[in-house]
Amino acid sequence: MTETATTPLTGKALLQKVKELSSLPRRETAKRCGYYTVTKNKQTRVNLTDFYDAVLAARGIPLSPEGSKDGRGREPTYRVSVHRNGQIVIGAAYTQAMGLKPGDEFEIKLGYKHIHLIQIDSGKTDRNGSSDEDED
Repeated sequence: MTETATTPLTGKALLQKVKELSSLPRRETAKRCGYYTVTKNKQTRVNLTDFYDAVLAARGIPLSPEGSKDGRGREPTYRVSVHRNGQIVIGAAYTQAMGLKPGDEFEIKLGYKHIHLIQIDSGKTDRNGSSDEDED
């Protein structure tokens, strides 16, 4: 059985501590931020996975976004393939995440091995809200 030795740091406090300890090895940094357990044999085990997850969450990068899976179909991925009819489908998970509605328009700009989708604001002449989609 293991017991958590301290309450691990999270959020801004974690990011600040990681910055202060930048000269130390990763395991030592994780340990000093509270991401370790002590076994009944008094051995210290550093939990790097929880530490990395907490650092990513503190930076606003969730690994498992809440509500992304509705129990149907596949989970969203950043890879798509061209269908036999030549179309590329982005998927409802992304359009919902971006708050897009039926009828929203985009300008397509082709680059070298990439496609830029630039959302056209129907009320104004300037454009905003771009996303990239790589070609395979």
